[in-house]
Amino acid sequence: MSASVDLNQRLWRTVLLQRLSAWSLGAVPWLLMSCWPGALVWLAWVGWDVWRLRARVAREANAWLNEGIPALEDSAGLIAGAVSPLAQLQRARLLARLDVPGATLRGIVARRVATGLGWSALSAAGAAVLWQWSAQPGAALLPAAAGKTAPPAVPELIMQVTPPRYTGIAPATGPGREVQVPEQSTVSWCLRAPVADAPPIELGDGRRLKVATACASLVATESLTWRWRGSRFNLRVLADEAPHISIAAPKEMVQELKPGASGTSIAVAVRDDYRVARATLHLTLARGSGESIKFTDRELPLPASNDPKTRNWTKQWTLAELGMAPGDELYFFARAVDNAPQPHTTQSATYTLRLPGPVQEASDDVTSALPTLVKPENLRSQRQIIIDTEQLVADQRMKKMDAATVRERSESIADDQAQLRRRYGQFLGEESSLFGGDEHHEKEGEKHDMVAEFGHVHDQPESATLFDDATKAILRRALAAMWDAEKSLRAIAPNAALPPEHKALEAVKALQQADRIYLHKTAFTPPPIKEEIRMSGDMAGAASVRRAPGDAPETVPAAIRTLLQALDGEQPLPALWTRSAYDWVVERVPGDESKFAAQRAIQDVADGCVACRPVLRAWLRSGIVKPPLLLQATPTATTPFTRAWQKGAQP
Repeated sequence: MSASVDLNQRLWRTVLLQRLSAWSLGAVPWLLMSCWPGALVWLAWVGWDVWRLRARVAREANAWLNEGIPALEDSAGLIAGAVSPLAQLQRARLLARLDVPGATLRGIVARRVATGLGWSALSAAGAAVLWQWSAQPGAALLPAAAGKTAPPAVPELIMQVTPPRYTGIAPATGPGREVQVPEQSTVSWCLRAPVADAPPIELGDGRRLKVATACASLVATESLTWRWRGSRFNLRVLADEAPHISIAAPKEMVQELKPGASGTSIAVAVRDDYRVARATLHLTLARGSGESIKFTDRELPLPASNDPKTRNWTKQWTLAELGMAPGDELYFFARAVDNAPQPHTTQSATYTLRLPGPVQEASDDVTSALPTLVKPENLRSQRQIIIDTEQLVADQRMKKMDAATVRERSESIADDQAQLRRRYGQFLGEESSLFGGDEHHEKEGEKHDMVAEFGHVHDQPESATLFDDATKAILRRALAAMWDAEKSLRAIAPNAALPPEHKALEAVKALQQADRIYLHKTAFTPPPIKEEIRMSGDMAGAASVRRAPGDAPETVPAAIRTLLQALDGEQPLPALWTRSAYDWVVERVPGDESKFAAQRAIQDVADGCVACRPVLRAWLRSGIVKPPLLLQATPTATTPFTRAWQKGAQP
């Protein structure tokens, strides 16, 4: 079977070689003339000729072989389809002595298949006739004789984009279409065949760039549309994003280590869209309690990786490397800076590692020799309260916390703030607790000293002269800020509690500095009184205590209001309205797609489209935001005297 199949394939290859020269010669004239339609017609004829020859060979191959090879003994068909035992015996005998040289097959094909050079000659004659006709002068003048002129060639617009060098992106050149470029890229429009009267490039912000013999350039700072010869395209600008920081370990924002822990793991990943210039890990170790807490800061650089866009760092720290001892807290965060000309800095949330200290039992031999060092064990400093509040705010943003957990943590911080407020309040004679005797347990039959339990001393000379007026003012400011922070925490508003907490911390720092600076106390010397104007009623130079109410801010400029009224119908539009509309869209309409649609509406209305006016009016109105409420103070003051006066004046 294989010999038969091989013999038929050799016969078909010989037929193809017989016609190959004719097929090649017939295509040469059309290729020399660069006449591609003629070449395609010739190629189609060659395909038809191959199909016709294939069918003929499949039909007449056995007859050709029996006639041209006597050794087959008229059994070419028997070799391919031997079924009976006698036929199979004859097939085996023929295959054993069958050896057909290539010259024999070429002779068989030459007697039955023509070379096809006549078709090649016919193709060459047709190409010659076409070439002779196109060379005649009258052929080029036929369109002019018919009164028709060829349309002018449309210049081709080429767009070149040169990104900033710090991005590392290579410049690109291509046809003017919709492109997406990095921020601060230089976009140029050039004509491949410059003409002097080429239409300008119309940008979506109202600018027109002339593109003729020289290229038009633009520094892309924001996304906008551009139009040329009636076609609109979008130029999308990718803003340089700040680095993204993710901390994989520890999992919790506040992690309390086990008492027997020997270390912990910290994993930080930093990613930027172009390049991470610098990434650091900041560690703050807190040791101590109360206001005597000490902080130690460290900054460690994150090692670079093979990919300049990312930095991944994981390390298993021992407690000795972190410098942690029982009772210490470690606060850490990551900070990353990219390689932009104006670098973007990103800082992660602050994570806390707590190593609990040994539990101390209460002792009865506590002496009052150093009362300032005796502090409640659970009394936290103002800085720690701020850290706990910021941690709660960060957890609310990073995680989905249920209301019960948020309330519990906020009230816990409020309790710490209340205890610290009452501690500082003792210096101004305030009670040490909202409820007297919080830590006092009643015993049956015991007498209570109500004054000692619920009161405080005001008539001691030392209490009256211990602090000066400036220190007392700072104490009052600290207590007021602590009270405001406590109220916000009780109201489950940790965000609102942060500003007063920072004010309280500043006041506490001022109090700490007050006992380190010695100021010579002098008597107050008031300015001299001018007797010539005393009791004269002269108010020259005196400022009025009455404050005029402020005006509400203008939310919609007058030019936009006038334009909106003109767009409501077919009224003439105000002068220079496009500039006001473009500025309003860029400033107030959010999102690239919305800005593109609004800019297209501005161009359509500027071209005279009356039906496009409602569309533009809708886009302009979408930029109007709800104005904020302006609360005005009451111009009249209410005092106890005025209330008594009004009460006495009533019948």
